[in-house]
Amino acid sequence: MVPIVAADTLARAHVHGATDPSVNWLGAFATCGGHGASQSSTIVYEIPSGGRLGWHTDATEETQYILAGTGELLMEDGSRAIGAGSVFALPPNVRHDIVNTGSETLHAVAFFAAAMFTQTFDQVMLPPDTHVLGTPNRNG
Repeated sequence: MVPIVAADTLARAHVHGATDPSVNWLGAFATCGGHGASQSSTIVYEIPSGGRLGWHTDATEETQYILAGTGELLMEDGSRAIGAGSVFALPPNVRHDIVNTGSETLHAVAFFAAAMFTQTFDQVMLPPDTHVLGTPNRNG
C-alpha cells in the first residue's frame, strides 16, 4: 500500500541561523527511506517574508517546486528569480540559498534523489545546534 501524506498537517520544525536572523524557515520531511519511500526523500517547507534558507550544500541531487510566493535562488554564479510554478534541479554539492523576496510566505516542496542524505549549512542551524541537517534516518 502506498501511504498518502497530508503535507498541510505535518508538524514543521522551525529552523533559524545561530548568527544570521534572516535565516528563518519551517520544514518537515514528508517521506524518506523507511518512511513512505525507498529511493527518495521529500521535504515540504515555508520561508516567511524576508527569510531565507541559509547557504548550504546537499549531498544528493535536489529538485524544487515552488508552490506559492516569490523569491530568489542564490548560487555562487548569480541569482535567479523564482515564484509559484518554478521548478529547478540542483546537482549534488552545489552551494545555494533561497531568499523570500515577496510579502507572502514562500511555500515549496523539495525532492531528493536519495532515501537518506545530509545538508551542510555554512552557519550553525538552531535547532539542533549543528551545521549538518538531513533525513531523520541518516543515523541508522
